[in-house]
Amino acid sequence: MSGTKGTVRAVSSNGEYSFTKPNRDSITLLPGLGVAGDVHAGVTVKHRSRVAQDPTQPNLRQVHLIHGELFAEVAGQGFEVAPGQLGENVTTEGIDLLGLPTGTLLHIGAEAVVEVTGLRNPCLQIDGFQNGLLKQVVGRDADGTIVRKAGIMSVVREGGEIRPGDPITAELPAGPHRPLERV
Repeated sequence: MSGTKGTVRAVSSNGEYSFTKPNRDSITLLPGLGVAGDVHAGVTVKHRSRVAQDPTQPNLRQVHLIHGELFAEVAGQGFEVAPGQLGENVTTEGIDLLGLPTGTLLHIGAEAVVEVTGLRNPCLQIDGFQNGLLKQVVGRDADGTIVRKAGIMSVVREGGEIRPGDPITAELPAGPHRPLERV
């Protein structure tokens, strides 16, 4: 599989509910919780819509990763997006995040490991950020299947500090690969 290695372009976190997340010099991943100090860290769901449905659901969205190549793609349609502005914790380069199977382990930097749980299901807040952007990150393919391009979600398996420039290596799961679904 191509695109199983990449680099961290930016890291972002926010201790308050806000659509965007400020870039940081580094973030610390905490096993089973997420990004230290980030509003979405925790064992159970932290996204407001999920909490409203069932606050006891496991948090499969501890760390949000977006491929930085998406920003160039939407720029071609007139949208200007920078790392952290779509609420992601880790902006990557060179790794095909959307092509990874569920259960892939991403080794980031010297110690951190996250397990890919699924696709981000972007919401209308994206249009609140920039009107029309939602249609750029969620669309349909030729068969009419929904295509989500707003990144992937993961849970922290091994903690550690990560910074821009850190390497990312994907360790694919054994057995038949399950394509990513929204989480």
